[in-house]
Amino acid sequence: MKIFEKIAQKGSDLRGAAPVTIAFLGDSVTQGCFEIYEKAPGQIETVFKREDAYSAVLRRQLAELCPPAAVHIINAGISGDSAPGGLARIDRDILAYHPDLTVVCFGLNDNGHGLAGIDTYKNALREIFAKLKAAGSEVIAMTPNMMNTYVSPHLMPGVMTDIAAACAARQKDGTMDAYMDAMRDAAKEYDIPVADVYALWKSMDEKGIDTTELLANYINHPTAKMHELFAHALLCVMLA
Repeated sequence: MKIFEKIAQKGSDLRGAAPVTIAFLGDSVTQGCFEIYEKAPGQIETVFKREDAYSAVLRRQLAELCPPAAVHIINAGISGDSAPGGLARIDRDILAYHPDLTVVCFGLNDNGHGLAGIDTYKNALREIFAKLKAAGSEVIAMTPNMMNTYVSPHLMPGVMTDIAAACAARQKDGTMDAYMDAMRDAAKEYDIPVADVYALWKSMDEKGIDTTELLANYINHPTAKMHELFAHALLCVMLA
């Protein structure tokens, strides 16, 4: 990818080289949502830690690799959003900033529509990829983490356990897998590299690691430490 050439150029010519901007289009994980809790019956609140989100981790990694070059980060993650939602706001939230690179990560909410929603998801991703490439942005498609595979005893009975049970069912019956295959297929159509975080989570699960314990809310938000895995996966693709 050309993004590191631009970062290095900025680092060696602070006055003459153009600034570098990396944008992130996604959902709650992208935004920096971690623990969730039921504040009142049926009222769910989220703990936001934007500086622990993978975009902030990546920014710090880039600062280590090329200290002189400040990289501008646009975090356009919104809790509860989906690929069609990202498409609807891409002009305002992403293209208006003319990013050099855009990371697209959706699927955790989209899969709630079941297998019937895959075409809607995939077509939205296609349109997102097409708009970004037409605007001159490099693109990385990033698959999200796995959802929970069981209802954690850490969760209080009620709406939280109901949500956890529904997510675990879609994780275990192959629905989430099908959505991730759709993202990979859409990315391949547009010759876009994939930072396949989901494959890493699947590998951990297959090797006996309790991936549900790696989720801050025990449902779908990875812990701060696991956000480092996202940033590392992105860095590997950027350096390829």
